[in-house]
Amino acid sequence: MGSMLIGVDASRATVARRTGTEGYSLQLIRALLELGSEHRFRLYFRRPPVADLFPAAPNVEQRVMPSPRLWTHVRLAAELTRHRTDILFVPAHVLPFVFPGPAVVTIHDLGYRSFPRAHPALSRLYLDWTTRWNARRARCVVADSEATRRDLVAHYRVDPRRIMVAYPGYDSNLRPVRDPAALAAARERYGIKGKYLLYIGTLQPRKNLVLLIDVLTSVPDLDPPLQLVLAGSPGWLAGPILERAQRAGSTVVTPGYVRHEDKAALLSGAAAFLYPSLYEGFGFPVLEAMACGTPVICSDTSSLPEVAGGAALLVDPLDVAGLAAAIQRVLSDHSFRADLIQRGFANLQRFSWQQCARQVLTAIEQAA
Repeated sequence: MGSMLIGVDASRATVARRTGTEGYSLQLIRALLELGSEHRFRLYFRRPPVADLFPAAPNVEQRVMPSPRLWTHVRLAAELTRHRTDILFVPAHVLPFVFPGPAVVTIHDLGYRSFPRAHPALSRLYLDWTTRWNARRARCVVADSEATRRDLVAHYRVDPRRIMVAYPGYDSNLRPVRDPAALAAARERYGIKGKYLLYIGTLQPRKNLVLLIDVLTSVPDLDPPLQLVLAGSPGWLAGPILERAQRAGSTVVTPGYVRHEDKAALLSGAAAFLYPSLYEGFGFPVLEAMACGTPVICSDTSSLPEVAGGAALLVDPLDVAGLAAAIQRVLSDHSFRADLIQRGFANLQRFSWQQCARQVLTAIEQAA
């Protein structure tokens, strides 16, 4: 395989408040460039990236192409037609409607199929159309998990031979924070009074947070009383979650978006990390909690058992009594708790951005 010019849609990597897919885009592109392969990379941006976002290297060029709307289907498409690449890779968005040459695309999840009510009608139609288009137009589809791969085959009849599962990495800079002053400062900053259970992620219906609040208020008298911290920005349809949290009074804290530099301390200080989501294409927060030495309780649905790898306590996310019992067990059974934490650290060995980038580069080479 000779040297290629690989075009990469890097437009999602410049978002300031990154969630899962934007973080994936940034970390995977960085790891691809660091492979120091014989290929050349041309990165496309919608707005100028901050200075050190990607390493400067002789085999990397950046194209900034501002455009108020239809950036992908008009601006990027025109650029690809005028200045051809050997292949296009899109890590976190849709392929342009018309462009020359082969492509590889990552499809993260099909949550809108499993939970149509959790998306506005127009956005659901757009997600369905773009995913269908991505699956049809790309020569190879990269999926974050076997669960997403199964969904692609079931819903869009994608040939399984065209789908490659490449597990994303996680933020390997996250470490357990043991310093009491740092833990206290994080509690103070996010308005947490004492011992707490933590959820981090967007506040939206498929994360099953209303039920989680009900679970916490149904757990018999815990001593000391626990707070439930639901950290993250409100998403679409967050209203009922925030109302229910307000009714629960001081038991539930909703501090909003967590700054990157506070994440390790907030995770490390939690008595347990709760992730009762009804559907996930991957589930980065589960790995982030494990990296901070926090025991994880998560759903037994979609990709979560795969990601947790036997290192979390899995529960049926709709079973209130089961969730309450799981929380009680992790808080009271100290040897079980210690075992979960150790298994969590071991599980992390399966995930790295370097490994993900190697698999994706192989897919790009094969597709070209």
